[in-house]
Amino acid sequence: MTGSDTNARAPRSATWLLLASLYCAQGLPSGLIAHSLPVLLRQSGVDLALIGLLKLLALPWLFKALWAPWVDRIGSPRWGHRRGWILPLQTTVILCLAALALLDQATLFGPAVMALLGVLLLVNLAAATQDIATDGLTVRLLPARWRGLGNSVQVGGYKIGMLVSGSGLLLCIDVLGWNRALGLIAGLLLVLTLPIRRFDEQRLAPRLADAPETARGARLLWHHYHGLITQAGMGQWLLVVIAFKLGDALGSPMIKPMLVDQGWSNAQLGQMTLISTLAGIAGAVLGGALYTRLGIRRSLMFFGFLQALGIAAMALLVGRGAEPALVYAVTLAEQLADGMSTVALFAGMMARCRPEHEGADYTLQASVQLLLAGVVGVFSGLLARSVGYEATFLVAGCLGLLALPIVYRTFSGR
Repeated sequence: MTGSDTNARAPRSATWLLLASLYCAQGLPSGLIAHSLPVLLRQSGVDLALIGLLKLLALPWLFKALWAPWVDRIGSPRWGHRRGWILPLQTTVILCLAALALLDQATLFGPAVMALLGVLLLVNLAAATQDIATDGLTVRLLPARWRGLGNSVQVGGYKIGMLVSGSGLLLCIDVLGWNRALGLIAGLLLVLTLPIRRFDEQRLAPRLADAPETARGARLLWHHYHGLITQAGMGQWLLVVIAFKLGDALGSPMIKPMLVDQGWSNAQLGQMTLISTLAGIAGAVLGGALYTRLGIRRSLMFFGFLQALGIAAMALLVGRGAEPALVYAVTLAEQLADGMSTVALFAGMMARCRPEHEGADYTLQASVQLLLAGVVGVFSGLLARSVGYEATFLVAGCLGLLALPIVYRTFSGR
């Protein structure tokens, strides 16, 4: 961390409010699609195969790197560069949710279910593209020293949004009904649009005139990412991005199946999910605060070690599901470590972004991490079936520890 970064002034409170509102706004549709709708669709008798298609709706989040350079390149002279993307995209999500709130639940989950999936695909496409612009704006607004706390806001805001539209919607829908409950989500999203509506991007985050790409058309995609990948030390850093969360990706999908096999009910799992999510938010806040003092190298090493230890400790719960105090202690510790390590990794990804290329540079790194973690996660069930839960968690912990030498080597000269 340079001296100028160390002495950088803290961002204004309005900046933190802006970023919190944008990331919370992203979490609202994600929680609806990932947590609420599968339950509601099944309760309405929708076929499991069709419910499984909800996973495909997340494809825009995986492939958004393909159009991210154009989000960095194209902006609105009137509304601002990133603001010119965020406002219309967030408005699109609001209009989609409002339209669904006006329709009858029986119709949507019955004869119009394919239309419902089409609208939700549009919602994900708009939200994923908004995320590109939001990440780019976040990197521009935050000095390097404060990106740890910035990612605390990112992780915390997103998870809060998911809780509201996931657990929160399921809790209140029986009282309010589908139309009012979803209308409430759309209304909340409208309120969360106010900070970006009032944000003066031209004054607070002006575009740099000499930074945009000179390539045109399809060449822009290659030219943009070639410039990122050929930066000094970028290959070694991408190894960190790939390896850092692989242990967590291998072990975490098996936590709930393990508890189900030990007799945990849906209500118990729901309560634990709520409390552990809050622990993850607390870990993100703590990790961001410590990051400002530790810097990137020590944060990645320390938080990465805690992350590996946390997922390995899940092996202690095998055969001990009847001890809720132990289950909560280990699970909450693992979620705290996960929140801290996520913040450190995301802050490191921001540090690799180039001026006026922030959105796409961050998006590519996030997509690489997400893709590899997803591939590893697919094999977690096969591993658990072959060697058992205990061995799976221990292997996952070891995989997490193997990432630490890569981190050390990447930053050994700093």
